[in-house]
Amino acid sequence: MLPADWIEHRRADGEVVGWIVPDGEGFRVHDLLGRERTPGSGNRAAEPLEWLAAEELLEELGIGYLADRWTLRLPDGSERPVRISEASPRGITVVADEFGAASAVGGVLERFRLTFPVSDELSPR
Repeated sequence: MLPADWIEHRRADGEVVGWIVPDGEGFRVHDLLGRERTPGSGNRAAEPLEWLAAEELLEELGIGYLADRWTLRLPDGSERPVRISEASPRGITVVADEFGAASAVGGVLERFRLTFPVSDELSPR
């Protein structure tokens, strides 16, 4: 569920690209998976960003990363290659992508439902 203080940010065409979250005198940025994003290293920023810097970071991030391949770590410790099929504050759905199965037309896909914000069980491949 989306926290009440998260401010939705849309790019020029109206597509939501993430959220800007107040933090003291500044702001933090969260992507469509609910993960905090920072300029450069990807680690938590030591200091909150100014509003315009937060907007610019979301604009640069865009939504293309959603189409990438990801790795899902299952409760038993095994890992599966997956692709994201849905991302919203209601949850994240990924589909198994062994041997490109997620791209196969008409294929039966194994789906996994994750909570929002997504935890470290889902990582970029």
